[in-house]
Amino acid sequence: MRRVSSILGKLQHHSKISFSFPSVDSISHISSLPNPTPCTQNHPSKSHLKNFSKADALLLSNTKSQGFTTLSDQTPMAPHMSSRQRKIKERSQLEEAFESAETTDDMLKAFKDMEDSFDEIELGLACLKLGLKLDQEGEDLEKALSFAARALKVLDKEDKPSLPLAMTLQLLGSVCYSLRRFNDSLGYLNRSNRILLRLEEQRSCSADDVRPILHAVQFELFNTKTAIGRREEAIGNLRKALELKEMMLDEDCRELGKANREVAEAYVAVLSFREALPFCLKALDIHKTQLGHNSVEVAHDRRLLGVIYTGLEEHEKALEQNQLSQRVLKSWGCNSELLRAEIDAANMQIALGRYDEAINTLKGIVQQTPKDSEDRAMIFVSMAKALCNQENFADSKRCLVIASGILDKKEATSPIAVAEAFMEISMQYETMNEFETAISLLKRAHAMLEKIAEEQHSVGSVSARIGWLLLLTGKVEQALPYLEDAAERLKESFGSKHYGVGYVYNNLGAAYLELDRPQSAAQVFAFAKDIMDVSLGPHHADSIEACQNLSKAYAAMGSYQLAINFQEKVIEAWEGHGPSAEDEVKEAQRLLEQLKKRALGASSNESLMKALPLPHTINAVSGANSKTGLSVNQAPSSAL
Repeated sequence: MRRVSSILGKLQHHSKISFSFPSVDSISHISSLPNPTPCTQNHPSKSHLKNFSKADALLLSNTKSQGFTTLSDQTPMAPHMSSRQRKIKERSQLEEAFESAETTDDMLKAFKDMEDSFDEIELGLACLKLGLKLDQEGEDLEKALSFAARALKVLDKEDKPSLPLAMTLQLLGSVCYSLRRFNDSLGYLNRSNRILLRLEEQRSCSADDVRPILHAVQFELFNTKTAIGRREEAIGNLRKALELKEMMLDEDCRELGKANREVAEAYVAVLSFREALPFCLKALDIHKTQLGHNSVEVAHDRRLLGVIYTGLEEHEKALEQNQLSQRVLKSWGCNSELLRAEIDAANMQIALGRYDEAINTLKGIVQQTPKDSEDRAMIFVSMAKALCNQENFADSKRCLVIASGILDKKEATSPIAVAEAFMEISMQYETMNEFETAISLLKRAHAMLEKIAEEQHSVGSVSARIGWLLLLTGKVEQALPYLEDAAERLKESFGSKHYGVGYVYNNLGAAYLELDRPQSAAQVFAFAKDIMDVSLGPHHADSIEACQNLSKAYAAMGSYQLAINFQEKVIEAWEGHGPSAEDEVKEAQRLLEQLKKRALGASSNESLMKALPLPHTINAVSGANSKTGLSVNQAPSSAL
């Protein structure tokens, strides 16, 4: 079995100035999982960190050939040493002290001693090792950044790319990410990625040497791009990280199960449930094979699968997976995860219209939660949803008030969870036609999320919702900036072809039409139609609506032929739905006839205008008949 530790271990013979692997966050995605506990059984220990430290010599095994020699290798063994020989031995002892240091404090002390005997160029690799150690511990990131910067000054002077240089850039990217300097992080990581790909392409290093670092870089790129809202693009990096892991590990290795689940979770985060499904199923297969049907990892996979099936509106399948997950979590005593799974189950029951079952489920678990816990708040939100669907609005509102009271106290400590809860609560008020309350809650969520760089995609979603509600309540001018902001944020986060962007464009076009800006409306309706056709298919109801809206925009511009063309496409699309869309076809045909009449009227007016005298003719007539007192701008009126 070709595990990462054995891949790297072949070069442990390099005994001078060994180096830790990039960063603890990155390591955790290549190496083994944590020790087994009642809720994390079958997870190996964290000794993989030590394994990587021992094996790091591989990453620098060729440094001597790159000019990074160590003077200790030249230490003579003569009984009587000259001053030069003594100096060489002292340097060797300093190096050995640094190399054998286990704690950060010991490493820093040994490094300080080395600074008196080594020049900056000779200290480059030691700076890299210290930077990696500090990054792993995460306690003094500014110091880690300082050592990484010193290492870069030394290693970046080489004319050709090297593994140590790539590692240094990866370290800088990792530290900058932790310091929330995301743009700097992206720059370092992209450069490291280019160097590693070049090394692999030129075959100047073994692929087995390059891939572990390249994996770490790809995973850091995923984290950084996610943090700045470029989620769709980030998933590409996560998938590359998975591909690299598949090259390094056996086909059914349980680490690949976890890696596949991470990709599925990333797709779920951007609401791409269909894309998430195969990765989640693969994770489930691997974990069932390696850990058995009753492992916690399998339970986690099943819970995620339930979320995916819910997103695909396959609620029976979702509930089945949730119940299987609950059995395992209950047997392992994972109470907090079990509680959340039970809340998920209640929401699935609501989606299936089983409101009484959902209410009974929630009543059964509410007493298990602390009085002011976020879980208790979410139970009351779900309870309100079930009651709202039963049109028991009074009790539904009481539940929402209780939930809001709990969440108000959690805003400072858990802003993301509270903002998400407010979004859910606002939807319940929206269902009860209490739009002002719904908008107010969404604005509170917007204010909380806007301060968090990693949540810009959520800000876009909230802006879209606020814009839609303002549009619905006739506050079109207030809606416009929210919708425009939502379109830009969601494009940046999910890509320009995501169906969510298409919905925002549809509403934005409606706002432009209301404000008598048909050209702008036509432009965004066209964007919406293109997106819907690609993501949902041209015969989906929302795609047809986008086409209908485009027809309206062209009609408002007076471009009746274009309006008629799109209206005919609307009829054709609805006819493809068969008898179930008979009413929609009739309405679309009525609008088509209306457009044809308007087009005919416009054509008659155009013919009449053509019959009028041309401007130079009017001038001539005006000059010839000046005595009649007829002014130029009266000519059309007289003619009409």
